[in-house]
Amino acid sequence: MTARFRIAFAGPHVSLQDGGRPGLMRFGVPRSGGMDRKALAIANLALGNDAAAPVVEISPGGLLLECETGPVTLAVAGGGFIVEAGAQRLGSWSVFTLRAGDRLAIRRGPWGSWCYLAFAGRLQAGQWLGSAATHAASGLGGGKLVTGGRLLIDDAEHRPAREGPLPCPVWARPRHLLHAVAGPQDRFFPPEALQAFFTQPFRMTDAFDRMGTRLAGPPLVPQAALGIPSEPILRGSVQVAGDGLATVLMADHQTTGGYPKIATLLADDTDGFAQLRPQDSLRFVQITADQAVNLARSRARLMAPWFHRLADRG
Repeated sequence: MTARFRIAFAGPHVSLQDGGRPGLMRFGVPRSGGMDRKALAIANLALGNDAAAPVVEISPGGLLLECETGPVTLAVAGGGFIVEAGAQRLGSWSVFTLRAGDRLAIRRGPWGSWCYLAFAGRLQAGQWLGSAATHAASGLGGGKLVTGGRLLIDDAEHRPAREGPLPCPVWARPRHLLHAVAGPQDRFFPPEALQAFFTQPFRMTDAFDRMGTRLAGPPLVPQAALGIPSEPILRGSVQVAGDGLATVLMADHQTTGGYPKIATLLADDTDGFAQLRPQDSLRFVQITADQAVNLARSRARLMAPWFHRLADRG
């Protein structure tokens, strides 16, 4: 059966995403994919889907769907959004079933900036270079959701054994303390700038999108670094322009750039960073490259059993 949804309203930055398109940065193509990769995987695994399957990524602008044909089971994970599914009022960590005539409203709640809507079935999504992940600047991939459009779910299923609340682990919450390795261009910053970066608070600003977020905080003016050759950039790079303001690069980041990077976030922390909201405060904690490897491995060992239990439920 094909389940059909009408998009009654889609806020800004609501798009189709999946696990992204790795291995193409050398061709100038960012990975894209979910801003909060763990929440995207959780929504899929809660239904028994592949962890990287296409989903709808929802911003604080919200989403309103009308189910035209069903039934189909859905999962929402990520952030503290408010979900109204038919007659049910739920949190954004839940699995439920919609039937023809039901409405689904997902809107901003008390915390978080992104949540993910997965479907029991195959969400029809356009592909670009083997992935449905939408690159926001170009629109390539599955695409942004548009009011009045449709979502189609092939082989839609009702999976009652999967229904119910989902646990929200502490590591899925916003992270105000972020681990970072200095560099790779920390040599272009005076000692007092490096000290300020790792000891003073910063604040999220309203200047954000899927490419990155500008921070408000102590000035980090680089010294004679604005003419350095362009070089590769990673998700989690903290780039500093000539005005001394830091930008944390995220899912749709450019693949090369000439501004110096004062530090690089631990990859696992970028998901928690994505769930921060404008005006939230944060701090950076300096770790070495070896400490970053050890911390990443220990967190992966901690999370793996949780993901396995989630996939096996139902």
